[in-house]
Amino acid sequence: MRASRISVLVLSLAAAPAFASDLDLSLTNDSVKGQVNFFGNNDDLQLGAGYTYHEGSRHIGNIDFHAQGRTALGNLPTTAGIGLRGILWDDDNIWNRRDADGGAVGLGGFATVNIPEVPGLSFTGSLHYAPRILSFGDSDDMTSFELRGNYRVIRNAELFVGYRYLNTELDFPTEPDINLDEGVLAGMKIFF
Repeated sequence: MRASRISVLVLSLAAAPAFASDLDLSLTNDSVKGQVNFFGNNDDLQLGAGYTYHEGSRHIGNIDFHAQGRTALGNLPTTAGIGLRGILWDDDNIWNRRDADGGAVGLGGFATVNIPEVPGLSFTGSLHYAPRILSFGDSDDMTSFELRGNYRVIRNAELFVGYRYLNTELDFPTEPDINLDEGVLAGMKIFF
């Protein structure tokens, strides 16, 4: 089963240039995430899909759908999006004693702010929240937050550092919540 998941991830990443606008790879101390976005910053819509493997047999998948556009924050050029992030997770050994899985559809958005005084430098933030009514399985609600600083090294690639937080309230009477993925991250984004 594990080999088939890894094979699907490798094939998805290999096929990304044919269908995608960009490929985003990031690492925390406990996890690795791959994200593919299918449309560029100039398109009116953004569709993306991602997979995170978290140490300890936790698997997290996401599908993103946002309306996006160009705007300005003060005098800073900004790309912003408002929409949905669907998250599915499965943990075969949560707290070393049981299997658990769940998911949610979070409402929220993202923004990337470019700094014209430093060509190539930008900051990205995203926040999505799913209340109980939009959660299922062992999840009662879910919060997804990410903040990062990006630097475009060459025309079609950038490096970034930041922080990721993915938390869900659980439907267990003895366990209130769990951080599905949290930590300082580093990674790279390749544009096609």
